[in-house]
Amino acid sequence: MANDKKFNLSKSTDIIVAVAVILIVLMIIIPLKTWMLDILLAFNLSFSLTIMLLTMFTTEVLEFSIFPTLLLITTLFRLGLNISSTRLILGQAQGGKIIEAFGNFVVGGNYVVGFILFIIIVIIQFVVITNGAGRVAEVAARFTLDAMPGKQMSIDADLNAGIISEAEAKDRRKKLQLEADFYGAMDGASKFVKGDAIAGIVIVVINILGGIVIGILFHNMSAMEALTRYALLTVGDGLVSQIPALLISTASGIIVTRSASDTSFGKEFTKQITSYPKVLAISSGILFLLSLIPSLPKAAFLFMSVLCGGLSYFLIKEEKQKEAIKEVAMTKNTKVEKSEPENVIHLLNVEPLEIEIGYGLIPLADMANGGDLLDRIAGVRRQCAIEMGIIVQPIRIRDNLQLATNEYCIKIKGIPVGKGEIFCNHYLAIDATGEGINIDGIKTVEPTFGLPAVWIPESRKEEAEFNGITVVDPTTVLVTHLTEIIKSHSYELLGRQEVKMLIDNLKENYSAVVEELIPNILTLGEIQKVLQNLLKERVPIRDLVTIFETLADNGVNTKDVELLTEYVRFSLGRTICKNLVDENNCIRVLTLHPEIEQLIGDSIQKTYQGSYPALDPDTTKRIFESIKMCIETSNFNNGQPVVLCSPRIRPVFRKLTEIVFQNLTVLSMNEIPTDVQIETVGMVAI
Repeated sequence: MANDKKFNLSKSTDIIVAVAVILIVLMIIIPLKTWMLDILLAFNLSFSLTIMLLTMFTTEVLEFSIFPTLLLITTLFRLGLNISSTRLILGQAQGGKIIEAFGNFVVGGNYVVGFILFIIIVIIQFVVITNGAGRVAEVAARFTLDAMPGKQMSIDADLNAGIISEAEAKDRRKKLQLEADFYGAMDGASKFVKGDAIAGIVIVVINILGGIVIGILFHNMSAMEALTRYALLTVGDGLVSQIPALLISTASGIIVTRSASDTSFGKEFTKQITSYPKVLAISSGILFLLSLIPSLPKAAFLFMSVLCGGLSYFLIKEEKQKEAIKEVAMTKNTKVEKSEPENVIHLLNVEPLEIEIGYGLIPLADMANGGDLLDRIAGVRRQCAIEMGIIVQPIRIRDNLQLATNEYCIKIKGIPVGKGEIFCNHYLAIDATGEGINIDGIKTVEPTFGLPAVWIPESRKEEAEFNGITVVDPTTVLVTHLTEIIKSHSYELLGRQEVKMLIDNLKENYSAVVEELIPNILTLGEIQKVLQNLLKERVPIRDLVTIFETLADNGVNTKDVELLTEYVRFSLGRTICKNLVDENNCIRVLTLHPEIEQLIGDSIQKTYQGSYPALDPDTTKRIFESIKMCIETSNFNNGQPVVLCSPRIRPVFRKLTEIVFQNLTVLSMNEIPTDVQIETVGMVAI
C-alpha cells in the first residue's frame, strides 16, 4: 500500500506544467528576491538553448508539435522576468548578479556600447529572423491547406490499391491534419515574438528614464551617476532577456524552414555540404588567389585555403574508397545472382480481384486529371459491406497493353469474369424501354445487363436526357459492372481469411456466441461453406449474430453444411424476402406441381458436394421449358422471378435450375414470414 502513495513524476507532469504556468502569472504580481531572479534568468537562458537544440535534432515538425504553445509560454515567462527585474532595478537600484554581469562584463561597463548591442540584437530578432520565420510559416500553412485534398486522395488511392492498411490510412490523415494545424498555429505564434521584441525596447526606455528620475529624487544621485547606474542595469537586463528571445526566434525559424527528413539538421548539413568535394577544391583555389593580393590579410585567406583544400582532398579520397567498395559488393552480388536460381515465389501470388484497363482508360484512374475511378471503387467496397455483409479486399487496377484501347477486364483470382468497352469523354445512352435510341453514336451493348445502348458525345447528353433516355458516364458503367460481378461471385471472394476477419469483428461485441460456436461446434471451414452457400443465392450475411446463433443451436445435432444452410435461411426469412415483397406486403411466386415435387423428392442423391436430383434428361428439359414459359407469362415483384417449393427439395431444386436460370429465386414455405401474403401467379408442371 505504501508504494501506491509514492509520488510519480511521470504521471504528474500535467499538474506540474499547469502550476508552473500559474506561477509565471503570479511572478508578475509578487516581488522576487535577487537570488531567485538569478535562478529564473539562468533557467530562461538554459531552457531557450535547449529548445533551439531540440529543433535542430527533430526530423519533422510534428515531433515538436507543442512549439507554438511553448512559444507563447516562454514569451510570457520572459515578460514576467522583465517586470520582476524592472521592479528590482527601479525600486532597489540592483538587479542581481546575472544582470550586473551582463551590464559590466559583457559590454565592458560601457552602457552606450551595451545599448547599441541591445538594439542590434532586437533588430536581428525582430526584422530578420521573426519576419522571415513568420512569412515561411504563413506560406507553409497556405500551401499545406491547398495540398490537403490531393494528399487525402493519394492516401485513399494507396488504401484502395492495398499499399496501406485502414489503420495506416487513418494515421496518415491524422498526421496531415496535425501538420496543417501546426503551420497555422506557427503563423499566429510568430506574432508573440514580434510583440516581445517591441516590449523589450519599451521596457528599456522606461527603465532608463524612470531610473534617472528615481535616482535623482529618491537616492540623491547626480544625473550622470543615475544614468550610469540605471543604464548599465537596464542594458544588462535587456541583454539577458533578449538573448534567450533570440534563441527562441532562431528555433522557430529552424523548425518552420526544415522539411521532413530521416536525420537531424547536423547530419543533413554535413552530408549535403560535403557531397560535392570539387566545390571545396574550387573555393580553396579562389581563397589562395585572394591571399596573394597585397592589401588583404595573407595569413587568414591562406589558412582558409589550406583548410578547404585539405577537406576536399580527404572527401575525394573517401568517395573513391566508397566507390571501390561498392563495385566489389556489386561484383559479389552479380556472382551470387548468376549462381543462384531466380526467386519466383512472388510470381505465385494471385490477386482476389483486379481490374485491367486499356491505355485509353488510364485517365479514369488518374486523380490528378479528375479521374474518380479509385474513389468510386472505394464506394463499391463500402456498398458491398453494407448490402451483402462481405469484406472485399483492396481491388488492384493495372494497365494492360494487350487489351484494346478502350477495353477493360475484371478478373477474379487471375481469371477473367467480365469484359467491356467504354469511351472516355462519352456517355452511354441505354435503351431501357426497348423503343430504340434515335441519337447518332457508337452502338454497343451495356456490359452489365446486356441492354442495347449507344455511346454519345458529351454535347448530346442533354438531348438524350430530354428524350427520357437513361444516360450514364463511363466510370459508372465500369463500376456498375464491377458491383454486379462482386455480388454474383461474392461466394468465391469469401475465403477463410475474410471469414476470420468477420469473426474477429463480431467477437468484439458478441464474444459469447463466437466462443460457443468456434471451435467447439463448427470449424472455420464449415462456417465458411455455410456463408458461401448463402452468398451463392445472394442472401446477405451481414446479420452474423443471427447466423451464428442458428448454427450454434443446430450444429450440435448435424454437421451437414447443406442442412445447416437451410436452418440459417429459415432464420433469415425477413432478410431474404425483403426485396421480393410489394407495397402490400405480398410476394408473387410460381409453385411446383405436386408431381414434380414428388419426382424430385424421390430422386435426391447425397454426395460429398451436396444433394442432387437424379432426373432423366427429358424430364429435366420439360421442367425447364415449363419454368421458362411461366416466367415469360407472369408478372413478378421488381421483375424477380420466384419459385416456391417444400423445404425438403428446395436446395435440390435450386441446384437443378441454377445453371439455366441464374437469377431465379427458390424459396421454401418456412422462409416466408407469417405476416407476408403469398400470391400464386403460375405453376410449373410437366
